[in-house]
Amino acid sequence: MALLGVNIDHVATLRQARRTNEPDPVWAAALAELGGADGITVHLREDRRHIQDRDVELLRKTVAVKLNLELSLAPEIIAIACRIRPDQATLVPERREEVTTEGGLDVAGHRMATGEAIRRLRDAGIIVSLFLDPDVHQIEAGGELGADAVELHTGCYANAAHGRPQTQELLKLAEAGAAVRRAGLILHAGHGLTYRNVQPVAALEGMTELNIGHSIVARAVMIGFQQAVREMKDLIS
Repeated sequence: MALLGVNIDHVATLRQARRTNEPDPVWAAALAELGGADGITVHLREDRRHIQDRDVELLRKTVAVKLNLELSLAPEIIAIACRIRPDQATLVPERREEVTTEGGLDVAGHRMATGEAIRRLRDAGIIVSLFLDPDVHQIEAGGELGADAVELHTGCYANAAHGRPQTQELLKLAEAGAAVRRAGLILHAGHGLTYRNVQPVAALEGMTELNIGHSIVARAVMIGFQQAVREMKDLIS
């Protein structure tokens, strides 16, 4: 059975919309653990659009399950990871103009920078995962550079129309998953997975970990909204 890593970036996105101190992603991480999360995932972006340095520092001290830090190849961000030492670091591409991470890391095209980042992180005792498109060439390059795991980008599958298009994308993920296993790497997946589409991906052979955030945060807003209003009403009256 695949483990669940809960990405709490969007809790921080809501907080940063007002530059206030709530909702606190550190609290969200604790609640996720109580809900059964096997890991907590956060992305410390260079522009600090959601998760802040303070969050990562506190999460390292409080998270009892696996802490997975997503980060770019930027040397200054790698240095932060090496100092904080999350259990796992997932290297992802990053562009300032994107709304969220778009596509996988181009390991084959950035072998030197990726290899150096992997070396620094592993020297710090951190497990290294690479966020890659379901592309055998990229997967093989990641294995050659010494990564421990590959997280397959599931965005194309998640965005595909139901029926044959989605089935074709699932087949690509299955073939890529086989390539990950052949390379001796641990198989992860994530991006765009929801309550409606997650089960076929979770059932792929060798799937070890799924990282899911937006769909969980979106549902949490809805299923907890009624109670939050009731509590405020009680205080007012």
